[in-house]
Amino acid sequence: MSVDSNYEVAREFYKKQGVDTDEALKKLGQFSISMHCWQGDDVVGFDQDGPLSGGIQTTGNYPGRARNPEELMADIEKALSLIPGEHRLNLHACYAIFEDGEKADRDRIEPKHFKKWVEFGKRIGLKGIDFNPTIFSHSMMVDGLSLTSPKKEVRDFWINHCKACIRISEYLAEEFNTHCEMNIWIPDGLKDVPADRMGPRKRYAESLDEILSMPYDKTKVLITLESKVFGIGLESYTAGSAEFTAGYAYTRHILPLMDNGHYHPTEVVSDKISSMLLFNEKLALHVTRGVRWDSDHVVLLDDETKEIAKEIVRNDAMDRVMVGLDFFDASINRISAWTVGMRNFQKAMLSALLTPFDKLKTLQEESRFTELMALQEELKTYPLGLVWDKFCADKGAPVGENWIDEMLAYEKDVLLKRG
Repeated sequence: MSVDSNYEVAREFYKKQGVDTDEALKKLGQFSISMHCWQGDDVVGFDQDGPLSGGIQTTGNYPGRARNPEELMADIEKALSLIPGEHRLNLHACYAIFEDGEKADRDRIEPKHFKKWVEFGKRIGLKGIDFNPTIFSHSMMVDGLSLTSPKKEVRDFWINHCKACIRISEYLAEEFNTHCEMNIWIPDGLKDVPADRMGPRKRYAESLDEILSMPYDKTKVLITLESKVFGIGLESYTAGSAEFTAGYAYTRHILPLMDNGHYHPTEVVSDKISSMLLFNEKLALHVTRGVRWDSDHVVLLDDETKEIAKEIVRNDAMDRVMVGLDFFDASINRISAWTVGMRNFQKAMLSALLTPFDKLKTLQEESRFTELMALQEELKTYPLGLVWDKFCADKGAPVGENWIDEMLAYEKDVLLKRG
């Protein structure tokens, strides 16, 4: 049977539950995900030659890592050709592109250092570019500290870096005529039991206040603040905890960002979304997959990914929740990692859009819990895949597993030749 014939079968399944599959596909097509550039080169970037540090670690040595801007852009373009829909790109500041022998430290980077990214994004039809200060893997991470450092010169360096990033974010927003989400995350913390928890957090708040004191267009630059529960070498304490981040974001009128790898193992971000939406106009997510710890594995179509998507859809928040992916796996083909992660979150969103939430809510409100459980379980085997195939076909992306052959051909023709 053809994709269209299969879709007609699926349409009838969902129609009996009151779900309009055509409307679901339309909404999915309007939902953009911010794809992270750092999967393609293992978070190395272009602005320094030192090792990764600050709780960042990439494992594996699969051949084909992008070694320069041209290779990374080619890989991003290839991945997006395998992913249906129109999306955004998420850049870190360490991906600045310097020309003609120029170099600028992170506190001196300028919009011109990202001009080639803008040209690339416009050429391939990106919906926008998001941005992140790179507050790790640098000599000014003194004793592993940045914005919380007791040394003023260290704090000032990173404050100036973040201010430079705001100016770059404004430039990106103007070039794409859309917002730019600029996310601040620091790894600052301690390996063992701290003698003072309040002091570093107070310095962090003061540093952030100084960053936000600069004038910028708040309609163009949406500043988000990301929390962290622990990191490698920072197992006992991090200054930017979930409580700090939520409190600071709310009182300073910026946006909280939740990364579902940045909480204790038994916590889930899906349960937090509705609470955060009650008190924030918008919020941001980094969707990843932690295995026992914040290990940034490729996003799967697992229960938590589907629950996150459900919370976005059932709370009518597709225009209030900004989603980016954040993982890096060097043990597998990097194009595959991007493609699997992006397509899986889209599948999760489609699954949510095909769920009869009004009917399920009624069953809950009427305490008809037997029927609620039974219907939720029956919906799990509805023909989601047939609707997904229709979406891919309509958007000109490979249907089903056909993308794997394209990925392997690119590996043979391009990636393996990089040495």
